[in-house]
Amino acid sequence: DGAEIDNVVKNAGVAMHHAKQKKNAYEFYSSELNARALQKLSLGNELRKALERDELRLFYQPKVDVATKALKGAEALVRWIHPERGLIPPNDFIPLAEENGLIVPLGEWVLRAACKQTRTWRTEGRDVPRIAINVSSHQFRQRRLPETVAAALKDTGALVGDISIELTEGVIMENAKANVEALHQLKNMGLKLSIDDFGTGYSSLSYLNRFPLDELKIDRSFVIEIKGPDDRAAIIAAIIAMAHSLELSVVAEGVETELQRTYLQAQACDEFQGYLVSKPLPAEEFTARFLAG
Repeated sequence: DGAEIDNVVKNAGVAMHHAKQKKNAYEFYSSELNARALQKLSLGNELRKALERDELRLFYQPKVDVATKALKGAEALVRWIHPERGLIPPNDFIPLAEENGLIVPLGEWVLRAACKQTRTWRTEGRDVPRIAINVSSHQFRQRRLPETVAAALKDTGALVGDISIELTEGVIMENAKANVEALHQLKNMGLKLSIDDFGTGYSSLSYLNRFPLDELKIDRSFVIEIKGPDDRAAIIAAIIAMAHSLELSVVAEGVETELQRTYLQAQACDEFQGYLVSKPLPAEEFTARFLAG
């Protein structure tokens, strides 16, 4: 993979970088790897410019009551509308933002954009659904989240009761002892707190009981297995029962079929989101469909 030592070392470095991303893996160099690395570098530079050029948009996926399908809230999801490539999927640029450090300013943009939208809805006299905002591990580790949220609320005129914060199970459990205090700071501001992707990591029940959480979201990987009374469905029933015993409301993610909704209703799940009701929608479409009244 190279006639000169410099090229061999450079190409080995490219292969090593890709192997590290896979974890516990090895990788052989190929020209395709180099092309992908260059493409990634280019996309990273463009993402930095996207924040400056207002190319990002928030889409909203409704969270509805399991029994009545009445709107209960929505999750804000960032999308990148590239001027040449069109819509770039989050899976293509969120991991990239985490790698190059852009995830923090990206997260702050999402927070402020969501706050502005709730303020717009209030100004228009609409019933404002509580908007859930995902917080990355990088944002949470900085311990500046309370100040960042307070500044966003003040600058936009949004109300603290109109937003909630979602953190993944992995982020919360990363340094559980220290995170108890950090979560209480957010809770004392009046924010609702949710643990996202529950069931994909490992939670200590003793700490789960100490976290000031309001909501638990069951990961879609469990929901898609609901095809009848099988083992995975039994796990969902156990999660719902446990969450309710801790006085947490439960949201199921990725609900796509009426069978899944019916099962969740039978297990007393509180809310769900998924394509059965709606895919994530731009603000205008979300407003017209769910807040028209």
